[in-house]
Amino acid sequence: MSAEVLSALSDALPAEAIVTDPDSMDAYRWDRANDPDAGMPLAIVRATSTEDVQTVVRIAAAAKIPVVPRGAGSGLSGGSSAVEGGIIVCLDRMREIAVDPATRIAVVQPGAFNAEVKAAAAEHGLWYPPDPSSYEFCSIGGNVATNAGGLCCVKYGVTTDYVLGMTVVLADGRAVELGGPRVKDVAGLSLTKLFVGSEGTLGIITEVTLRLIPAQLPPTTLVATFPTLEGATQTVLDICAQMRLSMLEFMDRASINAVEDELRMGLDREAAGMLVIQSDEPGEYASGQIATVEELCAKNGASEVYATDDADEGEAFVTARRMAIPAVEKKGTLLLEDVGVPLPRLGDLVVGIERIAEDRDVLISVIAHAGDGNTHPLLIVDPTDAEQRARADIAYGEVMDLATSLGGTITGEHGVGRLKKPWLADYLGADVMELNHRIKAALDPDNILNPGAVY
Repeated sequence: MSAEVLSALSDALPAEAIVTDPDSMDAYRWDRANDPDAGMPLAIVRATSTEDVQTVVRIAAAAKIPVVPRGAGSGLSGGSSAVEGGIIVCLDRMREIAVDPATRIAVVQPGAFNAEVKAAAAEHGLWYPPDPSSYEFCSIGGNVATNAGGLCCVKYGVTTDYVLGMTVVLADGRAVELGGPRVKDVAGLSLTKLFVGSEGTLGIITEVTLRLIPAQLPPTTLVATFPTLEGATQTVLDICAQMRLSMLEFMDRASINAVEDELRMGLDREAAGMLVIQSDEPGEYASGQIATVEELCAKNGASEVYATDDADEGEAFVTARRMAIPAVEKKGTLLLEDVGVPLPRLGDLVVGIERIAEDRDVLISVIAHAGDGNTHPLLIVDPTDAEQRARADIAYGEVMDLATSLGGTITGEHGVGRLKKPWLADYLGADVMELNHRIKAALDPDNILNPGAVY
């Protein structure tokens, strides 16, 4: 059967689109989560069009073999891990972007980087707000597949808020058009939203219509450090009770120190927590917000508060926050979490994670999109220490259990993938899990689309 599938692919697609050499395929087997159970695919197909994707899916459907869609490979939950004997459809060659400034939309192929969409929009005085820390190298297709958020989502929302329509290749090879360049459209069920966040398990997205907005005003930046976690998280709650900022990010001591090791920018290594805050409101309104934030920081015991209108200086602090994951990653192998809680429980979550780290004797660094309660605990493990890895695996589950016990979620924006799948059923409950399975079975009855991810 494998030979027949490879022959069918070779007959239908250009030779340069198909990769079968094991050494060359190895680079496509993992995303950034480095799933240890990733298989060896039968082939990689580097598609250049919706028609290419349709061809692959039809051949795979006839043979009932798995198809795993892959963008830039920047995922953090094993969502694009290779399946043994399957086909990986890599969309990294599909990079076209067309901006219509009159309607404020962009029609984008899935392989385009988030940063490329931002740049194309900026040429017309427009902005695409979703901005994961990996925005320079993550793809729009992956962003849509996981409903990615980012540093500005506290004010501007997440990917689904900007997806107006898409082209999706279904499990039988049909390509369907969902939604389109219309701000309002309630004809039929909201199928576009169903595919956002579906992690390639319901269909393969080959084009997306995105909503753009006017360019962001130059922000004012404030950075505050705190001697206690409680002071930092209480400040977040106090701020959110009074205003909506364009950025409200958190870093703990471990992440501060990891970033300082890399950037040497004078961050306070003794601080228990640091907030990176921005207001992009016009003129005096932004000044008023920042003044109020300074007062709230002082009330909650901040050891230092610094505000600046200088764009380069402000961006340096934002870069420090974006650097947290790669900086911490240099300290060892990462088990990366993505848990979120209702905002009033943020302090309980952060302090609880600190307790888990102490109990399991594992270093856990916490960064967070604090303004919406979405945290990224980073468990750091010595890859040569099997006993430490075992403790970290326990702590990984305990962090997710803690989040759900606080009314939270096991994933806010990275997706379930393969790594968080064991916790999904308990989180959703039997009835909702059964609904998920029914939808999956209706759209992909032979389970060929990204099998093993999510479900």
